[in-house]
Amino acid sequence: MFTVRANRHRAFTLLEIIMAVAILATMAIAIYRFVQSNMTAIRLSSEALASDARFDGLLAVLAHEWQGLPPGKGALLGDAFKLNDRERDEVRWLANAGPGLMTRYAAGDYIVSLRLQSRKQGEGFDLGFLRRSKDDTSLTDANESWVPLIDNVRAMQVRYFDARLNVWVEKWTDTGTLPRLVKVTIDRPDRAVPWEAIIPLGRTPL
Repeated sequence: MFTVRANRHRAFTLLEIIMAVAILATMAIAIYRFVQSNMTAIRLSSEALASDARFDGLLAVLAHEWQGLPPGKGALLGDAFKLNDRERDEVRWLANAGPGLMTRYAAGDYIVSLRLQSRKQGEGFDLGFLRRSKDDTSLTDANESWVPLIDNVRAMQVRYFDARLNVWVEKWTDTGTLPRLVKVTIDRPDRAVPWEAIIPLGRTPL
């Protein structure tokens, strides 16, 4: 009689161990999923912060370049160019060695364009500066250089505020004066609302 009870007691203890192992396994899976979700959230947050930092840097460079432009010399012009058989906004300005050229050692003046370029892989566009010497009269693009700034954007819109008409215009072709404000809107895939910046041109005449 004692032997039977002992065997039953050992069998019941084994069942408890199995249940405990099952509970521990469930807890381990729950902890793993919790840690994994938190790591994913941290990674996405870091990527968002890095993306925001790139746009903040773009704003700083554009403000530095455009607010120092001299009026009356065609220093800033805005028009459209053909990309994938569609018109895309582009803004061009005169620059010398400095942030606009992303180099300190360029000689002479350059024409710098803020524009989109088709991505080599995948959909969307890359945003960057296209640089060309002002004195370069060649018909080819051999002397142009591309500086990528922000990858994977959907679209870019540039508008110019004409203080004489008190309206925003799509293009700026007046070589005698500068727009009062320039508004750049970029549609980015990681945000539901496009990024927008309005940059005042410090030397625009009143």
